[in-house]
Amino acid sequence: MDNRDAVSAFLRSRRGRITPGQAGLPVYGQRRVPGLRRGEVAALAGVSVEYYTRLERGNLQGVSDSVLDAVARALRLDATERMYLYDLARAAGPAPGARVRRRPSRTTVRPSVARIVAGMAGLPAFVMNNRLDTLAANPLGRALYSQMFADAACAGNVARFAFLTPAARRFYTDWERMARFAVGALRVEAGRDPDDRELSRLIGELSTRSDDFRVMWGSQDVHVFRESTKRLDHPLVGVLELDQETMSLPDESGLSVLVYSAAPGTPAENALKLLAGWSATTGQEQDAESAGELHRP
Repeated sequence: MDNRDAVSAFLRSRRGRITPGQAGLPVYGQRRVPGLRRGEVAALAGVSVEYYTRLERGNLQGVSDSVLDAVARALRLDATERMYLYDLARAAGPAPGARVRRRPSRTTVRPSVARIVAGMAGLPAFVMNNRLDTLAANPLGRALYSQMFADAACAGNVARFAFLTPAARRFYTDWERMARFAVGALRVEAGRDPDDRELSRLIGELSTRSDDFRVMWGSQDVHVFRESTKRLDHPLVGVLELDQETMSLPDESGLSVLVYSAAPGTPAENALKLLAGWSATTGQEQDAESAGELHRP
């Protein structure tokens, strides 16, 4: 997989965001462009300008871990950006023994994991892959994200919901932050597995159908979902402030369990209880309708 364009765009974007002052370098006169010069990054990383220029042109093949570490320090990469740089290097060519190719994300959920998610009756819970496809959800999770599941065009994908479903812009009270997180998560996965055709199709679809996605994709930012606090405006119960925990399964499947919870005694806790009651009632009505269809002459 030729990922030179991705490598070049990422390194240039990270170089362009750092000022000489932030890097501890003196500044002489006016600069025509913001950020560091290639020669300055090369000096900070302890490599020649010619060698760093080769890297920034997208050629990471055969680059040692020590050089990657030095470049990461020079560009002040955080842990997620550093991981992404290593993934780009791994995808660029034969990888050292320490870099093991990760398995592609699964599209199925083990029965035991599905039972665990279903058993969290009082908490919205989901199983998601690295493409942000929701592969399983308990009833309260489906109720919380009812607008996403009601839109068949989303196919349960959080990124499609965020960018292509108008209701998402109200549902996520900080829509831009959530949207940038989703884009950053997809970019991490693209670096990790550039041969994922489903991911490439998803990115192509979103780039074609959403100007916002296309602009955010061009920012080169990366993100990994972990813990966070989200404010969601549900059409039935109003605004909920929920804590999100993301737990990656330890089997290299690329799947994670996401669970939302509310602090005890808060309005969000009461709202979740109301939503759970509504979900249970709706489920019973759907079961009754299904039974009626089965017995209808």
